[in-house]
Amino acid sequence: MTSWFQTPQSNRFITLMVAMFWVLFSNYAFFHHVGEIYALTWENLPFLLSLGVMLGSVFVVLLAVVSFKESFKPITIVVFMIGSFVAYFMDTYNAVIDAHMIQNVLETNIHESLDLFSPTLVGYVLVLGVLPSWILYRTPIRAMSLKTTLIQMVKTIVGAIVVIAVMFGLFSKYYTSFFREHPTLRLYANPAVFIYSSVEYTYHALSHPYEGIAVIGADAHIPPSRAPRKLIIMVVGEAVRWDHFGLNGYARPTTPLLSQAGVINFTQFTSCGTETAVSVPCMFSPFGRENYNGEKAQHTQNVLDVLQRAGVNVLWRDNNSDSKGVALRVAYEDYKTSDKNSVCDEECRDEGMLVGLQDYIHTHPKGNILIVLHQMGNHGPAYFKRYPKNYETFTPVCQSNQLEQCSQQSIINAYDNAITYTDAFLNRTIALLKENDDHFATAMMYVSDHGESLGEKGLYLHGFPYAIAPEAQKHVPAVMWFGKNFTVDARTLHERATQPQSQDTIFHTLLGMNGVQTQVYQRGLDLVNAGR
Repeated sequence: MTSWFQTPQSNRFITLMVAMFWVLFSNYAFFHHVGEIYALTWENLPFLLSLGVMLGSVFVVLLAVVSFKESFKPITIVVFMIGSFVAYFMDTYNAVIDAHMIQNVLETNIHESLDLFSPTLVGYVLVLGVLPSWILYRTPIRAMSLKTTLIQMVKTIVGAIVVIAVMFGLFSKYYTSFFREHPTLRLYANPAVFIYSSVEYTYHALSHPYEGIAVIGADAHIPPSRAPRKLIIMVVGEAVRWDHFGLNGYARPTTPLLSQAGVINFTQFTSCGTETAVSVPCMFSPFGRENYNGEKAQHTQNVLDVLQRAGVNVLWRDNNSDSKGVALRVAYEDYKTSDKNSVCDEECRDEGMLVGLQDYIHTHPKGNILIVLHQMGNHGPAYFKRYPKNYETFTPVCQSNQLEQCSQQSIINAYDNAITYTDAFLNRTIALLKENDDHFATAMMYVSDHGESLGEKGLYLHGFPYAIAPEAQKHVPAVMWFGKNFTVDARTLHERATQPQSQDTIFHTLLGMNGVQTQVYQRGLDLVNAGR
């Protein structure tokens, strides 16, 4: 090894070594998923070997592009380090790193990051990141002129492309189905995919044409009325899937209190995205899932802006990471620490967001009131932390954030316990609203931002690309409750609750519930007033 560090190596040789290292050690998830479709048989073995050569050739092309002496080591070391994290999350949670996931990573706070920390992650970083980075750093590269470097770069890229073409030609019948029928497999090629996704995210972030904040609903107003003021609490849940919600026929009683609370349960509700960074801003935006664009949404007012313009008192309380840009222009309170949240043990609890709300209501004697409570909910992977221990109904529970070390049933037990805590939290929210029934028309709306995978087909957590994400990550629970003074068309509302609905309705439902008149309102997307 000492002589290796003393003898200058050619750039091309080091490129081949790095590419081989990535193929052999950083792509377990890729080859594991390939093996699920193309079994390791003598017939498939030549194709599987060619796939390794093909993948290595792609890596060679990527490395050759940065093969200048001044850039090669620092860029490759950065890729080594990031790739070690990517390998861990792909191998452990079956995650894929697309542009949306890059956005999630950039918006993740320290508290959420600590939930993902584990000794296994440290091992991945040391073996796949630090060790090869140290070896590369210590390895001298043979000096070449710029002309020679460029010539070698071109030769290397052309050679790699020729190899790719040969592999494709020899096994075309395999590669035709591989690329056409199994697009998901490509999402596990590490580090190629996260490099592509990073470039895609950066391109969209820097090239968007949006500036300032576009005003919507400038004509918004609430006509004078003798009806009581509205007091509405909207609860934005976190990572709760539809089929583990007791109201939806789940075998376990995860929502015993809501079952007795007289709520209207929406059984076919789908999310706008499979991650908080998309679903939360999307549900409050006017665009709907099909037309949603993150950059456009950031530069456009949302329903909270329209409500506030119409005279509604809007408050956002957050026990999650943040509002993802939704509450930038309304009253915002952070309840993630004990500085604000008075109900904290192992972590600060969602029910702490209810403390002091009555005082807020009393200090706003005019106008409707909308309060948004953003839960920590079922944020994974440390589901066992998401509820006080007196809610540990289903046992044994996975007491680790390393889900691969737990049985699937113990993971589900912890997850379901967290839902029973949400059930209690929503019940307390309804109780608060009932205390104000004599002076307001009260209502509560709850919807989870997205669902969650719990080990089905090896998938965990969420964030899978929407087009190929499993139903568990897109089908979410949603319920509504109305006080005695809130006028609704009960028959129509119950009918709509059994029909397919989505987070596209949130924008218009909040406007309609508050009686706001504006040209951006679409009655057909209002869950409460569409039939009136």
